[in-house]
Amino acid sequence: MQQAHTLILVDSDSRRRASVSHTLSGHGVHVEPFETVAELTSSWPRSGTVLIHDNEGDVARLIEEMARQGEWYPIIAFAEQPEASRIVRAIHDGAVDYIVWPFVSETLLSALERHDSEAEGLGNARMREAVARGRIEKLTEREREVLDCVASGLSNRKIGEKLEISPRTVEIHRANMLTKLGANHTSEAIRIAIEAELVR
Repeated sequence: MQQAHTLILVDSDSRRRASVSHTLSGHGVHVEPFETVAELTSSWPRSGTVLIHDNEGDVARLIEEMARQGEWYPIIAFAEQPEASRIVRAIHDGAVDYIVWPFVSETLLSALERHDSEAEGLGNARMREAVARGRIEKLTEREREVLDCVASGLSNRKIGEKLEISPRTVEIHRANMLTKLGANHTSEAIRIAIEAELVR
């Protein structure tokens, strides 16, 4: 690799963590090991790409914490002999790549090179979509309806007429919707809806 790269390794297996670190020694990759998602989310590194062992729900859990805390890292998942459905689920949850363990250094270095540019920005579109979907899922059915109406450009009065509720009730749902989405303005809520592919 052209420059030192930080690999944020999340794996509960200490032997595998040591093996990954050993595999990458001498390749210009700085490995920061973490045992659990909770340990990582309590002490985020400044930058890097996450390599996470694909335990049940860990990729989705990490994406959710990134959304909640406003942290963004490309995620590469890995596991031993994963079934296709498991790989699809991890990618759907927000992983940008998936590799099979055990792997040689070249496999991981190649994946890091592919996603290197994403580590410097806010992540790629698939990751933003996964984060946005995670936020949308926190909304009640009524709050989703209000978001859909807002994204369609309707006023509180028009939304009230469409949903057969008062404009004041619309305001309450709208305020709750913004809070749950972590949005300061309606425009941010609409962007999140677009990223979640609710609005086209």
